[in-house]
Parts: sequence; structure tokens; C-alpha cells
Amino acid sequence: MHPAATVLYADERLVALGKPAGVSLATRRAEPGAAVARLLAALPAAERDAHGLDAGLRLVHRLDVGTSGVVLLARDEDAHRELVRAFAARTVGKLYLALVWGRPRPAAGRWTEPLGPDRSDRRRMRVDPAGRAAATAYRVAGRAAGVSLVRLEPATGRTHQLRVHLAHAGHPVVGDDLYGGPRHRGVRDPELRRLLDPGHTLLHAWRLHLPPTPANPELIVTAPLPPEFAAALAALRLAPPEEV
Repeated sequence: MHPAATVLYADERLVALGKPAGVSLATRRAEPGAAVARLLAALPAAERDAHGLDAGLRLVHRLDVGTSGVVLLARDEDAHRELVRAFAARTVGKLYLALVWGRPRPAAGRWTEPLGPDRSDRRRMRVDPAGRAAATAYRVAGRAAGVSLVRLEPATGRTHQLRVHLAHAGHPVVGDDLYGGPRHRGVRDPELRRLLDPGHTLLHAWRLHLPPTPANPELIVTAPLPPEFAAALAALRLAPPEEV
């Protein structure tokens, strides 16, 4: 059973939840409210009741099933339309944290490889010169033996974008079985091996920055790292995100 979701922010127009890894936000046309229902089911009943959260919420954007962190939902159609437009216009700042294998070099930069479906595996995306434009800024925030903590700021929102850009650069996300290749990469300590095999990606949607609009003030929402991500950083003696 996955950990509980949390309410990070709520007002009369929008709600920001901390999604745990393992909750799928996939949405089928036949079940448009299924993703919201799964998120609400992951919330403690007391939090749902305290903030008046129900099936009428509208999902604004998605995270991969194995990714944790900030997810926005709108309380009404007008708020939903406004937020979706902001994401489409790329005015929403998105900051992720990832624990990755190896040491990206240079320590900061930008990946701009276009992405498209991997025709040999429908689950995957791949770098494709004929694909859709994609851009990810990155900066290494800490290094340990065999792994690095990386800050990622995607300028676009392509499917699996961060995971594919990192894997293409030779630094897949720890725990990413789809793009990551061999696990552990030479880690011998049993406890550290356990922490670096969490059963999902150590990729976390850490912070969202909504710019001010005529209807709403500027808003920055931060999701604390989930326990398994924080435990891995502590074992590696890497600084938690509040310090990077």
C-alpha cells in the first residue's frame, strides 16, 4: 500500500496535493474522474473533510505513477481552464528533484533533444530528431559515491521528459526500471542497496510556482520529500532540498 497523500494548499479555487509514488493519474475517456478519485482515496478522511474535497475536483496536470510531489486540482471549470492555459503557456515554474546514477557533466546545463514514442516499446519515449520539442534545465545539487542529486526545471511537459533526458545523458533516475538499466551500479553496502531500490523512481515534483494573475496572487507550493527519498539522501550524506 502506498503512503498517504497530503493537502499542501487549498483555497476557494484550487487545491495542491502531495501525491505519493504509486498513485496513477492516468485518465481514460470512459472514466474521466478516476484519477481524482484515486488521489482522494489516498488522502486521510479527516483531510478530505477539513478542506471540502470531493469528486467535483478537476485535475490540472499529471505526474507519472512512480513520481511523487505537487499536483494541482481546480474546484471549478473557470479555475481549471485558467490553470490549464497557464501550463500550456509555460508560465508555471516547475522544479523537480531527482537522485540519478553517475555525475552529470557539466554540473549545470540544458537538454533540448526532441522526444517521440519508442515504436519498439509502447511504454517508452525516446530521443527522436523528428519528435516534439523538449527542453530541460538541470543543475547538480550534490554528489555522492555513484549518484547525484539533481535539480530539474522542465520548460516543456512531454511524456517522461525528465526520465528520458536523464537516461539519454547517461544518468537515469535511481529506481527507474523502464529507462534505468542495471540497478545499484556497484553499490555494495546492503542497507544503501535497499534504499536505492525503492520500487519506484526517486523523482519528486518538489515545487510549483504560479505567477500572479488578475484573479489570483502569486503562489509557490512545495512538497516535502517522501520518507524513502529523504532516507536515501541521509544515507548518502546529501543535503535535503531546503539546503540546495
